[in-house]
Amino acid sequence: PTDAEFALDYLMRHPEKLKALKPQSIPMRKLRYLVEARDRLKADQSRCVNRLVQALKHYYPQVLDWFNEHNTIVFCDFLKQWPTLEKVKRARRTKLERFFADHNVRFAHVIEDRIQAIKAATPLTHDEAVIDAHRLQVEILIEQLRLTIQALKRFDQEIASIAEQLPDYALFSPLSGAGKVIGPRLLAAFGEDRDRYRAADQLQKSSGIAPITKRSGNTTWVHWRWQCPKFLRQTFVEYAAQTINKSAWAGAYYRQQRAKGASHNAAVRALAYKWIRILYRCWQTRTPYDESKYLEALRRRGSPLLKHLAEAA
Repeated sequence: PTDAEFALDYLMRHPEKLKALKPQSIPMRKLRYLVEARDRLKADQSRCVNRLVQALKHYYPQVLDWFNEHNTIVFCDFLKQWPTLEKVKRARRTKLERFFADHNVRFAHVIEDRIQAIKAATPLTHDEAVIDAHRLQVEILIEQLRLTIQALKRFDQEIASIAEQLPDYALFSPLSGAGKVIGPRLLAAFGEDRDRYRAADQLQKSSGIAPITKRSGNTTWVHWRWQCPKFLRQTFVEYAAQTINKSAWAGAYYRQQRAKGASHNAAVRALAYKWIRILYRCWQTRTPYDESKYLEALRRRGSPLLKHLAEAA
């Protein structure tokens, strides 16, 4: 209530110091809502997969080793057709081969290894109480998982169709590590209004990437921002993490931060801080990011980061 009173007082007494909000276009706002909703749906899918894995570990753990990924349609279809080890061991070889072929598993050695593993598997338990109870959970969870997989595909299609229509998408789609998921999220993060952030540091602070420094006497305390748009912050953090193995300078900078004693998360946030400055410049000038030009700029400035690049090479 006190904060609200201060806000109202500021609005009434100093309206000239406030900047009017400029709504973005309908496609841009729609894109922002969609990428946030997709992220929540992806979290739902992860929770569903975790519950599915936990249930399988009670009576049918072998199937987890037969498939590298557990959030796929082929995994759901396999469990729907053979929800227990007893059933899959009774399956004919030709039926198993046809199943994998129908699900685009084309490598003969992969199919052969799975079939051999199935025939050699031994049951974890013969307790019908354990098997029946957890089998029912699995049958329900795979239907939920199937729905989330299909829903994510629909979200990806809608997001792509909208993002490709926006002129600034060409700035973010070619970025290494962005891809079809993070690219639209970066586009929504920056938006269309280039007057919204007068400098890169404003975006660094509003996104929660820039830390806060507090001083009291001889004591200094640096911590990250608790109040910020969490999804916006996570967008930059996830993008920075993807660039560690895809950008030479980003990987060198990350290793430099770790060598200084920073944790993985702190090093990634520091990298995200630098990426915001770079992408902000590209966004303001409508110029696509060019790694070679940035490396040349580092050389002109005599950046110590080049030493780490040389050591990595």
